[in-house]
Amino acid sequence: MTPVSSPFLSDIAGVAHGFFGRQGGVSEGIYASLNCGFGSNDDVERVTQNRRRVAERLGSREERLITVYQIHSADVVTVDAPWARGEAPKADAMVTNVKGIALGVLAADCTPVLFADATAGVIGSAHAGWKGAIGGVAQATVRAMEALGAERGRIRAAIGPCIGPASYEVGPEFFARFNDEANANRTFFRPSARESHFLFDLPGFVAARLAAFGVSAVDRLNLCTYEHAEHYFSYRRTTHRGESDYGRNISAIMLKS
Repeated sequence: MTPVSSPFLSDIAGVAHGFFGRQGGVSEGIYASLNCGFGSNDDVERVTQNRRRVAERLGSREERLITVYQIHSADVVTVDAPWARGEAPKADAMVTNVKGIALGVLAADCTPVLFADATAGVIGSAHAGWKGAIGGVAQATVRAMEALGAERGRIRAAIGPCIGPASYEVGPEFFARFNDEANANRTFFRPSARESHFLFDLPGFVAARLAAFGVSAVDRLNLCTYEHAEHYFSYRRTTHRGESDYGRNISAIMLKS
């Protein structure tokens, strides 16, 4: 198991992070092999073992690797202690200044974003699908970090593996929603081969939102979950293949104890 890391976060002393793909776990079949999503229909014990491996790679324990019940919102939870699996709050982002708690984000095409302010000792993680992205989940995460003492000009953010702009075809209603919010959003769309359809740059949109909000260091890993079937789970690829379910990739960040 070798997670992808961001150079923007890797050189911060006291912070461990990783964008984990689908390799290195114990799940089988369509979930092979590092499925970390309890929301899937995979065997719970296998998912637990997979998350244990991720936690150990970060230098923590499985019970201290936490995720929220993601609902495609802009809601952020400030974490002061880990919760039990069945008690996860409904939200799409977390922040903390507590050492030893790994903030995880699950995705299978949506954008995982990890944040850190080394000076303040504050970290965050966010799940940004298109609804969360246009709803401001990334900016809300920054504001929640600021409430713990972070400063947005010091925050570094890394956008992990997600569906890339060459694979994310959307219809005219989707385009209209973004265009109605701001004409400048047209920048993130280009025509696709199908009439009245477009290809949408989700990670580019999230990165631009963060930069406009004053986050000066934003890294895009530019890894497409849809294209790389061997390395990442993808909801859209599963749908196109007619498969019954899909695994979840996990990304996580932690202040070292």
